[in-house]
Amino acid sequence: MTSLDPAAEQLPRRRIARRVPRWSEIRPLVKFRQPRFDPRERRLAAAHTIDDLRTIARRRTPRPVFDYVDGAAEQEISLGRARTAFENVELHPRVLRDVTRIEPETEILGGPSALPLVLAPTGFTRMMHHEGEIAVARAAARAGLPYVLSTMGTTDLETVRASAPAARQWFQLYLWKDRAASEILIERAAKAGYEALVLTVDTPVGGARMRDVRNGLTIPPTLTVRTLAGMAIRPAWWMNLLTTEPLQFASLSNFDGTVEELIGKMFDPSLTVDDLQWLRERWPGKLVVKGIQSVADAETMAEHGVDALVLSNHGGRQLDRAPTPLELLPRVADAVGHSCEILIDTGVRTGADLVAARALGASAAMIGRPYLYGLMAAGEQGVDRALDILATEYARTMRLLGVVRTSEIDAQHATLRSAYHGL
Repeated sequence: MTSLDPAAEQLPRRRIARRVPRWSEIRPLVKFRQPRFDPRERRLAAAHTIDDLRTIARRRTPRPVFDYVDGAAEQEISLGRARTAFENVELHPRVLRDVTRIEPETEILGGPSALPLVLAPTGFTRMMHHEGEIAVARAAARAGLPYVLSTMGTTDLETVRASAPAARQWFQLYLWKDRAASEILIERAAKAGYEALVLTVDTPVGGARMRDVRNGLTIPPTLTVRTLAGMAIRPAWWMNLLTTEPLQFASLSNFDGTVEELIGKMFDPSLTVDDLQWLRERWPGKLVVKGIQSVADAETMAEHGVDALVLSNHGGRQLDRAPTPLELLPRVADAVGHSCEILIDTGVRTGADLVAARALGASAAMIGRPYLYGLMAAGEQGVDRALDILATEYARTMRLLGVVRTSEIDAQHATLRSAYHGL
């Protein structure tokens, strides 16, 4: 190749001098990792994101169990859209701001939270890992975050409450056809000291979760030829399942069958807005309604005086092609944000997602799958790791955004790209 500068061709080529390096120069570059004797610590050392935890979880648990957590209804379109919505958020940073010290803390339902984050209710949690709900409650307490125990939990609500007595714990309720049984459950939650009741309203019938159908998943898992073969692949999971307390629902009699069959047998499809008054008369604390998917329903909930609502399509596990909560959030915030708090779930995977939810009008976001991936990966330590990842990402995003306090995050800091670009 001919040089553009003829004079440069006249310059002599300079050879790079080489020498043998001294040990004193090499020694600082040689690093040996400290051995990790705890197998959970070894696994978690490779987990830098929630997706990393998901990869580990998939290796640690039987396929039907992993798919129960990871999957959604029908074609899983709602789940994919929820994640895409967060990916389409554009953050708008401001520069030359002193972000040496930040305050990620916030207030949710009148109480403190270390992040704008709530651990959502998940059913059958001891199926994912034998430590189950107690592990999640303890991790949430250490992280300073509220935890919502599910009606479909596998540890009784008194035991979970006692496992982290100083923590903020809420109780999630499905109203059953047997209202007397529901009323007893409400009374137990109040007596145990749960500060809020979260009524889930998007399950008049069970969604068609096709991964569970194809895997033949039942609660508890049955010993079929397929599951017996799975024991050889995931022996640790099966050993933990078979040598700890039997896997069963803590709040109802033993049930053998699929999730869809259980919902059809137990849940009340006749539930209407009038039942909110029935619930108010029996519950003394904060009332949250989870499963709102329209502005009109949000306005109705606000008119009935709920303390908070959760924009949720049940993690994409009920009605496929349901509205995407993050896309719905700005309209709901405009309509009822002055009347009640708004939370959001489905699709949250990173600390930046928490920033996006807050900027678009939510008090906080709820997560289910992210902490369950941690639980499946390494039990209680895995949940700790999941929450630590989200806290680190949230703090870093705040700094890069030029924000010092969670209370400062608002609509100027994030935009849904489809709206911003007029697409």
